[in-house]
Amino acid sequence: MAGVAGCDGKRDGKAAGGRYDRHAMPIDDSSSTPTNAETLLWSGHTSQWVHFWFYLLCVILAAAIAVGATVLALPTGGLTYLALIIPVILWMVRWWVTKCTTYELTSQRLRIRSGVLNRRVDELELYRVKDYAMEQPLMLRLVGLGNLTLITSDATNPQVAMKAIADVENVREKLRGAVQSERDRKRVRELDVDSHDDGAATLS
Repeated sequence: MAGVAGCDGKRDGKAAGGRYDRHAMPIDDSSSTPTNAETLLWSGHTSQWVHFWFYLLCVILAAAIAVGATVLALPTGGLTYLALIIPVILWMVRWWVTKCTTYELTSQRLRIRSGVLNRRVDELELYRVKDYAMEQPLMLRLVGLGNLTLITSDATNPQVAMKAIADVENVREKLRGAVQSERDRKRVRELDVDSHDDGAATLS
């Protein structure tokens, strides 16, 4: 019995001559694409507003030095003005250290880069995050900033604080979703142990 003819006139299955029609079938390899690739969710750094009072102190100190140098200009020949370099250096060092501290939140970890001359990179795996708290003091809230503190089970970084970051509520939601996704991917579940005065412990 002859095979059934296809749309292009060729027979499917076993042909009349007893031979099979061999055609290369396309293979869908989309399932082989890795689905756990690490992606960048957010990056930012601490705002300079967190050092507002320190910078204000530097300004007051500079003003006091300028007034004192003006009064003592004749006896010292204006050399007292060189003391202005002290608050300027203090300002620049604090500003540069803060600027060089950056945060990168990916789908798998939180990466913190710090240091000016000697660079340091700390990484926290998100599945180790146990809890987090958001805080917005009045001054930071007025400029749209906030603090985000992470409580972790990591031995080297039991508590990680990201101070004065912008759009803190959005960052918290991204962190929350990424932590849950990473726990599900690694099949990690947290076990709470409550200790009592009599030395007994209950598992929940």
